[in-house]
Amino acid sequence: MRIAFLVNSIEGEETFYATTSLALAALARGHEIVYLTPGDFVLTPDGRLIVHALSLGTAKPRKAETFIAALRGDATRREVLDITDIQILFLRNDPSEDAATRPWATQAGIIFGRLAAERGAIVVNDPDGLAAAQNKLYLQGFPEVVRPTTLITKHMEEVRSFLDAHPEGVILKPLQGSGGKNVFKVGSSHETNLNQIFEAVSEMGYVIAQEYLSAATEGDVRLFLMNGRPLKRGDTYAAVRRVPAEGELRSNMHVNGRPAAAVVTPAMLAVAEEMRPKLVRDGMFLVGLDVVGDKLVEVNVFTPGALPEIAELTSIDFSEDIVAELERKVEIRRANDGVLSNRELATL
Repeated sequence: MRIAFLVNSIEGEETFYATTSLALAALARGHEIVYLTPGDFVLTPDGRLIVHALSLGTAKPRKAETFIAALRGDATRREVLDITDIQILFLRNDPSEDAATRPWATQAGIIFGRLAAERGAIVVNDPDGLAAAQNKLYLQGFPEVVRPTTLITKHMEEVRSFLDAHPEGVILKPLQGSGGKNVFKVGSSHETNLNQIFEAVSEMGYVIAQEYLSAATEGDVRLFLMNGRPLKRGDTYAAVRRVPAEGELRSNMHVNGRPAAAVVTPAMLAVAEEMRPKLVRDGMFLVGLDVVGDKLVEVNVFTPGALPEIAELTSIDFSEDIVAELERKVEIRRANDGVLSNRELATL
């Protein structure tokens, strides 16, 4: 089959990205892969959806370094493909990365993903589901028992009152954002730099104030779900503990967070089970949950990462399991042509 990966930009792809791991797994299983960026879609006057896809040609790299070199090299070629020639469209672009400089690009995956699904491609995650998940407000749609107490506001006085109600401290972060940018811990409403922190966070829009979880000092656990259930092989879960660097609040890898072996507890599995019904309803095929103790602090539905780190820690490449599941979905689509919606098929 042919799998198309939609990414923000070719030059922005890296060896340690989960998308790279998925692409390598697809190549190893004998599939053809192409890459798309937000500007590569064309809707023709006669209603066809075509894409200007970047292909590796005959190259079949096996390692991340040679793959990225090939992706950026002169041997790649542009192919104009009808969407009907693509079996899987994997939406792996992060809209928040384009919000400031290319606002037109933030919706491209969702808009053209819908058109692709209408024309027979399997699109994951489901674009209608992603449309409802473009900021951290998505987390508030899950059962209250699994998430920290949260306030969303643009008013400073609301934040002060929230701080007074949470003596252990509060996390402030932007509603629209990713990668740990502009995330702060505030201890009380009397901190001298609270106004400056609020200004920095609110500059990007609405502010999330979230109760601080003391267990966060040990980092969080990124747990992958596939088809709404924890991804595992045998007794091993696709999970990693992200340990923050010394003196750092955030555990994100790009701010020197360190990957460590994760122990997936019954409490974490209970969180995943509470999440499952809505994730399935929304067609969320592959999701990364960030869990602290028994609370969910982030739900990553666009570009959940850490598959290479998990492979390093567990000696299991879960990218292979993900691609194998996509193969199964293609077979189901062939056997049930026109019966199942994209959203149903995404998590079946």
